[in-house]
Amino acid sequence: MKRVLAVILAGGASERLSILAAERAKPAVPFGGKYRIIDFTLSNCANSGIYNVAVLTQFNPRSLAQHVGVGRPWDMDKAQGGVVILQPFLSRSARDWYKGTADAVYQNIYYIIDQRVDEILVLSADHIYNMRYDQLLTAHRNRHADVTVAVYEVAQEETSRFGIITVDHNERIVNFEEKPKVAKSRLASMGIYVFNKSVLIDALEEMARKQEGFDFGHNVLPDLIGKYQVYGYRLRGYWRDVGTIETYWQTNMDLIVDLPELNLYNPDNEVRTVFQGYPPVKLGPKAQISRALVCNGAIINGTVINSIISPRVFIEEDAEVKNSIIFEDTTIGRGSYIDKSIIDKQVWVSRGCHIGEGDDYAPNQEEPEYLNIGITLVGKGARIPSDVIIGRNCKIEPWVEASDFLTKTVVSGDTVKSKIPRRYPI
Repeated sequence: MKRVLAVILAGGASERLSILAAERAKPAVPFGGKYRIIDFTLSNCANSGIYNVAVLTQFNPRSLAQHVGVGRPWDMDKAQGGVVILQPFLSRSARDWYKGTADAVYQNIYYIIDQRVDEILVLSADHIYNMRYDQLLTAHRNRHADVTVAVYEVAQEETSRFGIITVDHNERIVNFEEKPKVAKSRLASMGIYVFNKSVLIDALEEMARKQEGFDFGHNVLPDLIGKYQVYGYRLRGYWRDVGTIETYWQTNMDLIVDLPELNLYNPDNEVRTVFQGYPPVKLGPKAQISRALVCNGAIINGTVINSIISPRVFIEEDAEVKNSIIFEDTTIGRGSYIDKSIIDKQVWVSRGCHIGEGDDYAPNQEEPEYLNIGITLVGKGARIPSDVIIGRNCKIEPWVEASDFLTKTVVSGDTVKSKIPRRYPI
């Protein structure tokens, strides 16, 4: 795999993840207690023997760049190859912010030209899955393909969310439709492409002459079908696009079933992340834990059911956390009750609070499209005063203080905002 460059698209903002991605790039959103979303793509590269990696960032890249660093957790801190962070830049050649997935690669085309590689592996950084890219590349080479697109079979009702591909009996792609209302196939593009280097360069330069911004799915791929040997490669296994609050929450919950489809314990497909030398989990005398992931550094004195608890979370006595995801360095006060909620880092929940309360599932008034299935969000650094009752589909914005709560009840669908706008690094 030495003649391969992996280009990871990690610059996207995500309105659909609401306040979880308000000030951090989507690939930097915590996942599964101890990971970030981008860890899965980087780990797939390492497990496939691919150590020449370029990460393209744009939106709020600070925490993402800090997390990736020189790539040491993924064995990418090498003299030859390794990982490099590429950000948008301005120069006399009139470079600008990335305007589409393919445009992001095009604006770094000189970096790609300089690489002594045969193939370019284009990856998305915001999906959760295990995949051996070396097997994908072997299939690409054996077919003498110019382009190979990884595809995944989705349910018929989900086809309108994806680019849908139709293949012939030889797995050659004969048609591509971007988010069709009525799909001819159930094979969804995973946003994973293998290009022969010269084909990618020619395609990007030709597309750049036609228009200013362009995507692989909308523009480049449909233009290549019929001109080149373009094949599909099917992934059989677990793959999720965690692009919405609902899919993000459900994909986390998939990890705590008895036999999860995504196996985090397989040494052949290890998911790697930045090592944090926290002490072991500590359970108090009244702790009760059922079907949960609990990370190092957590102290549990209360009850945890069907939940994911990140490092250094403190759950006090008589507190109960159910069906929820609690990010790092958060405290859940004595006697509090949390249900079907996602609570970001460094949140302080005072005594006697109820978050995710009641049977009213009224959508969030500000984000009805994204917060409508009963999940309540609490942003980073929020301070929730004692005995506050927060309903479902609520949004407590980052850095809210106790004084920002005008009453002790936040009804379902409401949002609590800080009176003083703050902007802290995440």
